[in-house]
Amino acid sequence: MSSAKTYTGSTPRLAHFVGFTMTTKPEQAKEFYGQTLGFRFMKDDGFALVFDAHGTMLRVGKAKEFTPAAHTILGWEVDDIARAVKDLEARGVTFQRYPGMTQDELAICTFPTGDRVAWFNDPDGNVLSLSQHKR
Repeated sequence: MSSAKTYTGSTPRLAHFVGFTMTTKPEQAKEFYGQTLGFRFMKDDGFALVFDAHGTMLRVGKAKEFTPAAHTILGWEVDDIARAVKDLEARGVTFQRYPGMTQDELAICTFPTGDRVAWFNDPDGNVLSLSQHKR
């Protein structure tokens, strides 16, 4: 017999999303997420750098070592992806180009649905993205 309890009430409300990523370079990550991306640094709690990412908590965990995932781990939807790419490029962000992906001069990929995505890396090599979706 399973030791898991059966939940009989209504589904619990999952109130606020919290994003997580990792860093082995906390000072560079603090500058990147705070200054480059414009998120408000809240605190260093010893385990993670904590940011207010425009209403969403982002915890950048500190590790001695880790291997970044080869896929997007965090992304932000924007109203005007070309403007956002140009703004971040002016702040020193380099957008990635991937073999086999059709990307324009700003490294933005437009999918058959009309959705547009551009990818970039944080100081640890974590893959991040900007996206603009057709509604």
